[in-house]
Amino acid sequence: MAVVLWGSVLLLLHTYLFYPLSLLLWDAGRQAVELRRYLVKGRDRRRRRGAAFTPSVSLIIPAHDEAECIGAKLDNSLSLDYPDDKLEIVVGSDGSSDGTDEIVSACPDGRVRLSTAPRGGKVAVLNRCVPAACGEIVVLTDANTMIDRRALGALVRHFVDPDVGAVCGRLKLYNRRRKEYEESVYWSYETLLKHYEGQHGAVLGANGGLYAMRRTLFERLPPDTVVDDFVIPQRLLERGYQVDWEPEAVAYEETTEDYSREFARRARISAGNFQALVRHGGLLSPWRRPFVSYAFWSHKALRWFAPFLLALALVSNALLAPWSPFYALLFAVQLAFYGLALAGTSKLLTGPLKRVASTARYFVSMNLALAVGFWRFVRGSQGAAWERTARS
Repeated sequence: MAVVLWGSVLLLLHTYLFYPLSLLLWDAGRQAVELRRYLVKGRDRRRRRGAAFTPSVSLIIPAHDEAECIGAKLDNSLSLDYPDDKLEIVVGSDGSSDGTDEIVSACPDGRVRLSTAPRGGKVAVLNRCVPAACGEIVVLTDANTMIDRRALGALVRHFVDPDVGAVCGRLKLYNRRRKEYEESVYWSYETLLKHYEGQHGAVLGANGGLYAMRRTLFERLPPDTVVDDFVIPQRLLERGYQVDWEPEAVAYEETTEDYSREFARRARISAGNFQALVRHGGLLSPWRRPFVSYAFWSHKALRWFAPFLLALALVSNALLAPWSPFYALLFAVQLAFYGLALAGTSKLLTGPLKRVASTARYFVSMNLALAVGFWRFVRGSQGAAWERTARS
């Protein structure tokens, strides 16, 4: 039981703490080597961007019943700082019945094109719209995501390098009602990991709100694919291409306070993650691409199995508690943490304690959603079609 307990704890510490620290130290070492090279040989350490690179771009927007925001999305897309003659905007309507198609059709700008078909899910939209796009680069975005006007230029400049297959933009989440929303802490943590993985051209999964890829590299996805924004970059990594990170390509998306809908969204993504792990688990092998394997194991695989590691740590600790005061204290700490997470659902807490309890609640909820997603994957009950999340 002691081996089970400490093995579980070490794996959890690795995925949440030791892995980010290793990336930080790796980057610091790289910068130290570059600085020494500059001091000894006088080579400029600054990254040269070179001349402007403006390939043709197709902005693809999957949409299912997005009448509330599709007008604002079109206005935002048409205001992007990119040459008019090199940009097309394709709205892939997935069986919309709320007036979304009519709003898009009424747009007078010739750069906007509507592609509509019966409900089939986001993957069906991508399989239909990406091959038919005109742009050399396709930029995938969501209907409720607003893009910074300079983002396209920041994304496409990476494609000067022929080894780059995709580039992930930086998604900033915000909440209209609560400035200190618990997801922001976790999202900042995930953004940091993407930044460091991007230094190696190995971003594991894109932000569905904003990422770009070479159109010619797109391969049709199986109709039952759940998390396309993870599978597409994984396929490119498997084929030897880089998946870069561009922090200056910024997009904004509003979070939701509907916890039940958000939990369902996380569970759906979790089921898709396990599906992708089975179908694209070859990247776990260290013999193909060592860093990608290290990142995949540390950032994804262990994280997805964290609910089971947490359960093992709790049960093994409970069995050890009667035999040692130390293990009894450790068990009490675990129970206190879950109690704090439960208290995070209460409206009675205020101040710093409320923020800590809310963060603990988010962590526990996220892992419960992973467990639910795993069960859906095992049962094969997770559908590919998505439901839009209501915003405030």
